[in-house]
Amino acid sequence: MTVALMWEARAAPGRGAELLAWARGQELAVRPLRRETFQAPEDRVLVITWWDASLDTDLPELPEPEGELVTRAVHRWRFESVGIEGR
Repeated sequence: MTVALMWEARAAPGRGAELLAWARGQELAVRPLRRETFQAPEDRVLVITWWDASLDTDLPELPEPEGELVTRAVHRWRFESVGIEGR
């Protein structure tokens, strides 16, 4: 089974590049099958990691950034794959 963990944060005004660099520099205790990082308007950063695991498996996740780098708590979601299309 494949599980995707999503981590999304919004940087403090003008600190999007810093948040992106911070997220890209975070090492996980275990390497996922795949890891992809995205940026979006309003200084948002999204990191998705894919794992060969069940939905309830204890998996390493990116932490909350310290200090005033973000404007709110990080949002986290966990999804179970139900299929791949278009390949």
